[in-house]
Amino acid sequence: MARASGLPAVDEQAIRWSVPRAQVARELSGGSGAPRPLLLMLHGYGSHELDLFGLAEYLPSDYVVASVRGLLPAGNGYAWFPLEYDPASDTLLRDANDVNESARVLLTWLDTLEAEVGPVSPIVLLGFSQGGAMGIQLLRHAPERFAAAVILASFVIPDDSPGHDERDAALAGANIPVFWGRDPHDPVIGEELISFTRRWLPEHSDLDARLYANVGHGISMEEIEDVSAFLGGLS
Repeated sequence: MARASGLPAVDEQAIRWSVPRAQVARELSGGSGAPRPLLLMLHGYGSHELDLFGLAEYLPSDYVVASVRGLLPAGNGYAWFPLEYDPASDTLLRDANDVNESARVLLTWLDTLEAEVGPVSPIVLLGFSQGGAMGIQLLRHAPERFAAAVILASFVIPDDSPGHDERDAALAGANIPVFWGRDPHDPVIGEELISFTRRWLPEHSDLDARLYANVGHGISMEEIEDVSAFLGGLS
C-alpha cells in the first residue's frame, strides 16, 4: 500500500508499547507461546500517545498494546486529521478525504509492522473522540484486518468520498463487533454527528452501545470495566 501523500508516516519512536520494543515481534508472533492480540490505541484531538496508554493496566493482560501518536500537530498535542471551525453553524467541520488519507497512513504502518513480525491477528482498535472516528475509518478501509473496535466519546464521520458505498457495504457484511460508549450529554460531540452515528453503526457493525451519565467528554471507571469485559469476551 502506497504511503498517503501530504502526511508524515507514523512516528515509530513515539509509539508506546506495553512490552519492550525488542520483544514485540516475539509476543505478537507467538515466539513465547500463543500469539498475543494487538490493541491499537488512537488518542483524541490535541492529545498524545500517553493519554490512553494508562488504561492498559485495567484491560485484559493478554493484549499487546500500541498507543500511536497522531500524524498532525494540534495545539499542545496531535491530531489524526484537521478540524475547521465554521462560524455560520458554530460547528467543527472535517473532510472525509483527510480522514481517509490518515487511515491509509495507519494501514501502511501496519503493513510495515507485519513485514517485521509476520501476520498480526487479531487486531482490535480503541479510540477516544477523534481517535474513535479514525478507528471506524480503518474498519471501513480494511474490515478484514480488524477483529473489533472500541470507540469512546466518539462518532462516525459521514463519508461521500469515491468508493464509500463499496467500503461501507463490505464493512456491513463483516459484522465486526463495535463498543460505543458515551455520555448522552457530551458537550463536545454535536447532536448531528451523534444522530448520524446512531443510525449508521447498527447497520454496519455488531454494535454494543452504552450510555454513561455525568462523564461529559471523558471516560468513567464503569465504562473502562465494561470495555475490559468487551475485550475479554472477544477471545
